[in-house]
Amino acid sequence: MTMQFTISEEESKKAKHPHDIFLLNLILNHILIFVAILSASSLAQYVIIVPILSVLSMIYLFIGAARAKNNATWYVNGHWQLCAKRSRIFLTMILIVTAIFIILYIVSDGNLKPQHWALGGAAFFPAMVTVFALIIMESEGLHHAKAGKLPDWVKEKFPQGSYQPVEEEQQPS
Repeated sequence: MTMQFTISEEESKKAKHPHDIFLLNLILNHILIFVAILSASSLAQYVIIVPILSVLSMIYLFIGAARAKNNATWYVNGHWQLCAKRSRIFLTMILIVTAIFIILYIVSDGNLKPQHWALGGAAFFPAMVTVFALIIMESEGLHHAKAGKLPDWVKEKFPQGSYQPVEEEQQPS
C-alpha cells in the first residue's frame, strides 16, 4: 500500500535522483553494456567494467542514503532508503551468482567444460529475472517520486518528520 503526500517540485526532483541512478545502473550497465561487451568477442576481457560500474553506483546510493538520513527532507530520505534497500537486494543477488561461478571454477580445477557453462547459464537466469523485476520496481519508484507517493513501510520505519498523507490508496483485495 502506498500513501500520497503533498510535496514541492524541488522535493520531487531530489526524490527521483536515486531512482535515476539505480535505473541507469540496471539498464545501461547491466543490460546494454554487458550485452555489447559479450557480443563482441574481442571485448570479452572488458566485462569486468560492468561489476566495477555497478559497485560504484551502489556505493554512491548507499552513501547518498546515509547522508539523506540527516540532510534531506523526510520524503526525499524515504526515496533514498527505498533505493538503498533495493540495491542491497541487487547486491545480494550479484554475490550469489559470483559465488556460484567461483564454485564452478574451483570444482572444474580452472578448466570449465561446456556442461559447466550450462550450469553458469542457469545461474544467470535468476540474475536476469531480478534485474528485470528491479527495473519495473524502480520505474514505479521513479513515478512515485514524481507523484508524491511512498510505501507504508517508510513511514513505519522512519516516523520522525513524516508528512501527513493526503489520501490513502487501497490495494484491491
